[in-house]
Amino acid sequence: MKLLVVGATGTLGRQIVRHALDKEHEVRCLVRSPGKASFLKEWGAEVVKGDIRQKETISPALEDIDAVIDAATTRITDTLRIQQVDWEGKVNLIQEVQAADIDRYIFFSILNSEKHPEVPLMDIKQCTELFLQESGLNYTTFRLGGFMQGLIAQYAIPILENQVVWVSGENTPIAYMNTQDIAKFAVRALEVPATEKQTFPLVGTRPWNAYEIIRLCERLSQQEARISTVSLAVLRLMRRVTRFFEWGQNTADRLTFAEVLASGEPLDADMDQVYETFGIPKEEITTMEEYMGEYFTRIMKKLKEIDYEKNKTKKRKKPTKPYRNQF
Repeated sequence: MKLLVVGATGTLGRQIVRHALDKEHEVRCLVRSPGKASFLKEWGAEVVKGDIRQKETISPALEDIDAVIDAATTRITDTLRIQQVDWEGKVNLIQEVQAADIDRYIFFSILNSEKHPEVPLMDIKQCTELFLQESGLNYTTFRLGGFMQGLIAQYAIPILENQVVWVSGENTPIAYMNTQDIAKFAVRALEVPATEKQTFPLVGTRPWNAYEIIRLCERLSQQEARISTVSLAVLRLMRRVTRFFEWGQNTADRLTFAEVLASGEPLDADMDQVYETFGIPKEEITTMEEYMGEYFTRIMKKLKEIDYEKNKTKKRKKPTKPYRNQF
């Protein structure tokens, strides 16, 4: 099968490309900056330049494509607004897929998005779900909780570097999932007819709150975390302030989402039916202990190697001779 992956340079998109290639699919990637996608070419994917905000650039990328996996979204560092990419861009993409007579479309939404119309990103995801349902395409929508990959910068690195770990609000338990596992479900959906025109939750083996993750990182790193709490009131104030500035609009939208994550409402779902439908056993899904354990094993080994090289260099240095007065 020949696939078009949109958002292929992102945290999730790159894992989808990797897994699809491993499953011997032909993969084409639509990217805004081909210069940043050289690793995709090295893996064996085809890279084409395009932008879902510019409708005329989408059609050429869809030529001879059998299915589209859409992992595009705005990042908090983007200057682009959520509305531009996650709504206007997605509408463009879906309409072009319809025009190209491509039947299969995989989309990623957010768990509980229908409950939070006040949050721009979640409202847009919910609207896109409805737009897809009305499009006539054989879609599969996955509602995600959170990525394990994001926890490295949020918890692991600050603890290793003795920096402050920020914890917000009422500490929402989230069933984080490894993006490699999400990629398995996305590609597998193309092979299972029962997934067509269906929506599935896609979450990890159990929810974790911030303090549980911190304790796990402390144990694995054998270091104590420096923890500081930011209240919901502060998050709301930051959102109101950044909303006044053009450069802060995207940040303000993301801070609204952060309020949901700090609300205490769990982001979790029952996965038993999902495992059965996709034929992927729960035992194959990465646990938090496994993911963090692998990261800390690698990083601690690297730190030991660096320390060993430093000590070896010190031992090799010859002692300097003391200055002797010649007069």
